Amino acid sequence: MSKKLKPERYHLKNKKKAYLKGGYFILFIVLSLFSCSSKNNFTLTIAAAANVQFAMDTLAALFEEETGIKTNIITGSSGKLTAQILQGAPYDIFLSADMKYPEQIFNSGKALDKPKVYAYGSLILWTLKTDIEPGLEILTSDVIKRIAIANPRTAPYGDVSVEFLKKMNLFEKVKDKLIYGESISQVNQFITSRSADIGFSAESVVLSSRLTDTGNWIKLDSTKYTPLRQGAIIIDRENGKINEAEKFISFLLSLPAKKILSEFGYKTHLSNE
Repeated sequence: MSKKLKPERYHLKNKKKAYLKGGYFILFIVLSLFSCSSKNNFTLTIAAAANVQFAMDTLAALFEEETGIKTNIITGSSGKLTAQILQGAPYDIFLSADMKYPEQIFNSGKALDKPKVYAYGSLILWTLKTDIEPGLEILTSDVIKRIAIANPRTAPYGDVSVEFLKKMNLFEKVKDKLIYGESISQVNQFITSRSADIGFSAESVVLSSRLTDTGNWIKLDSTKYTPLRQGAIIIDRENGKINEAEKFISFLLSLPAKKILSEFGYKTHLSNE
């Protein structure tokens, strides 16, 4: 014969089961929250110069595929992004269009280590106007009313554009035609909207899938401007994702990443190095 439980023992057993079920439920909730938190911690916030924004789409996708680490990309001019970082913006990595700004961040004590060159950019002259053939000689003609250029005070591509024009003895002749964009992104808007007749942009832009075969462009002589040594640096900040950031920098300097960068017109080394 089977024993019957006394009423009080029956209730105690049921209560024990209830407590166990409740405990498992709470544990499940805690683990779920921890899992979500862990996923959020694996998102890197990367401040990137506007010239590299299209290449970053491809780079970030491959990086996430290889590591499971997601990225949140914030683009702007190198100077503006530097100012934000120095004021405490929560970026984990900074990809500049030159080395001057990352070195400024390093010298301020806000970087984990010295910046590394990850690519060399190329300057182009680009137009979407079908009746204009891009070239230096046309810049001084009456056909060209507005020439788009990035702000040389905050955008390295704007700085070398001015340098190029001066070396070619064109700056004084065209300075009244220049319209300045805050970054390469705004320059591209001026050109694609035809607000500018022609403009100085980055080769990486016209080689992107979004803008390839859009308008006409020529690559400018790179010996006529300072090499665009684009620098990467890890920001040293409270709650920064240092391990994940180091993984991204290692990836950025790897052969697969260099292949992607070369497809966007970047050089990953100079011939004299």
